[in-house]
Amino acid sequence: MTVKRRYLGLMALTLPACAPDQAQTEGRVHEIAAEVQSTIERHVGLPFKSPPQIAVRSRDQIRAYLDAKIETDLPPAELERLSTVYRLFGLIPDTLDMRKLLSELYVEQVMGYYDPDSAMLFLPADLDPVVLRFTLSHELVHVLQDQYMPVKPLLSNERGNDRRLAAQAMLEGQATLVAMLDMLPDYGVEMLAEVWSQARGQVRDQQDQMPVLAAAPMVIREGLIFPYLSGADFVLWFVSQYPDTVPYGPRLPESTEQILHPGRYRIGDAPTDLVFVDSIDAFHEDGFGEFEIGIMLTELTGSEMTGRLGAMGWDGDRYAVLETGGDHGVVWWSVWDTERAADRFVGLLTSEWPQRVRPGWRHEVERIDVGDQPGVLFMYGPSGWDAWDGPPAVTQR
Repeated sequence: MTVKRRYLGLMALTLPACAPDQAQTEGRVHEIAAEVQSTIERHVGLPFKSPPQIAVRSRDQIRAYLDAKIETDLPPAELERLSTVYRLFGLIPDTLDMRKLLSELYVEQVMGYYDPDSAMLFLPADLDPVVLRFTLSHELVHVLQDQYMPVKPLLSNERGNDRRLAAQAMLEGQATLVAMLDMLPDYGVEMLAEVWSQARGQVRDQQDQMPVLAAAPMVIREGLIFPYLSGADFVLWFVSQYPDTVPYGPRLPESTEQILHPGRYRIGDAPTDLVFVDSIDAFHEDGFGEFEIGIMLTELTGSEMTGRLGAMGWDGDRYAVLETGGDHGVVWWSVWDTERAADRFVGLLTSEWPQRVRPGWRHEVERIDVGDQPGVLFMYGPSGWDAWDGPPAVTQR
């Protein structure tokens, strides 16, 4: 459960802010917006279809709005389902209050946001002028994106976790780079690569200065920053390879694998969709994707390099959390590009997962092909779980 768009239907800028300098008025905000719109249109390559709607709010108003959006977009039942998944996989502590953490994170992080529901861009009244311009430019890119490709459907639960995160990375990556280009008018995209490399490192360094983010579990912390950093990496590559077009519409990336490895995007390596063969009464069902599998393996092995390598070669996955005797068990299928990648994944789970097994529980890891693809079945749950006698099977959609 990473802090990303599936938790909040807002296109929020979550970069660190400077100290406030003076209250900003609606008039000043609209003046800056008028100044930057032509720059945004030039760098995106599309004109605004209609003037953006912008409003300035107090911090208290913004906090109340964010809390309300979290409640709307992530109601308690869904939050409990998602939390259960990540507890089962050891990604968050059993005692973590996710609702409280999300609220604190967004108050700490959000400098401005675009709400697709109202097509309104909101800004705090106390932003430093420099931060205000960057934030406004960033969020105006989201306004422009939404006018050509409604973003809310891209971020809906129906698209699945990994496709949703890939779309968010594209949206945030483009907005981040265009905002930087507005702040650096003498730079073109070609010159931005070196500056971006430095800025990327600074964002990483500044995470330790934000106490809520720094203390958050890795899956939440990395999930929050992934769309901005890896998304910008991808978009910077995209504009060098596909000039005079945009990375959405028919060119929208389909997986975090494509974001992390643009070469897979170039050759059209779309993820394999897995579906359970028979209807199952799942407590929750979804997939992870390469990015989150990499985090899980990093947590499991204690090595970021091992985690990343273990997730490479992913081609698709599907898990189902099933209720059993007042508890839950998980059936997780994955398919891989090569037998070597599947065997490597099996090896990591086989050697490392035993340290996670709860008393009275068991786990199984098997290499089972799915159709013509190398596959892996992972199960974890109470020893008396009836699914051990015949786990639900999957097929390629």
